[in-house]
Amino acid sequence: MSKQNNKPETKPMILFINEEREALFSKNNRALLTDPMDDNNPITVQVLGICSALAITVQLKPAIVMSLSVIAVMAASNVIISLLRDLIPNRIRIIVQLVVVASLVVLVDQILKAYAYDVSKELSIFIGLIITNCIIMGRLEAFALGNGVWKSFLDGIGNAAGYGFILIVVAFFRELLGSGKLLGYQVIPDFVYEMGYVNNGLMLLSPMALITVGLYIWVQRSRNRSLIEKN
Repeated sequence: MSKQNNKPETKPMILFINEEREALFSKNNRALLTDPMDDNNPITVQVLGICSALAITVQLKPAIVMSLSVIAVMAASNVIISLLRDLIPNRIRIIVQLVVVASLVVLVDQILKAYAYDVSKELSIFIGLIITNCIIMGRLEAFALGNGVWKSFLDGIGNAAGYGFILIVVAFFRELLGSGKLLGYQVIPDFVYEMGYVNNGLMLLSPMALITVGLYIWVQRSRNRSLIEKN
């Protein structure tokens, strides 16, 4: 009589992390990318990262660069923390997370200084403040520490993209209505100004960023009533 093989089934290894057998872009994994863009947006739903939405959205170019920087830092930090999650002592996990994020931010900052120095000067201290961005630290703590590499990577991309999307939308309207330009190029024709049109200088002030975000939140909740908090 042949002996039965009683060895437990092993889960496939992906980057040294045991993962459930699941399609790379299954419904759940796709939700990690799409939900933060709308129904679970870090800025408009979770109300995180508001400071940078106020500070760097006067023009579209720095908003785009900031968005790409956050995507790079957040995706990489989620992957690194997920890889190390079983090795990090619980008592120092916040310190380890800060070290990882700070190292990535320094790398991004040096790349910007090398290849986009003018934008780097314009963003100034706000690149450094990515280190303390509550969206990044929140996803490391709430997701990367408890999930595998691939899911953590998708979660980082999704939440950073949702954050960047709001920055770009706000910057688009502020630069367009405030100066008549986009990416530094004039888009409102001269004949419009000759007809009496005047740029709205208020759009270049920080309070208008908050008002623009508020209008976006209003439109979002009007379209999706489930996001309205009940008393």
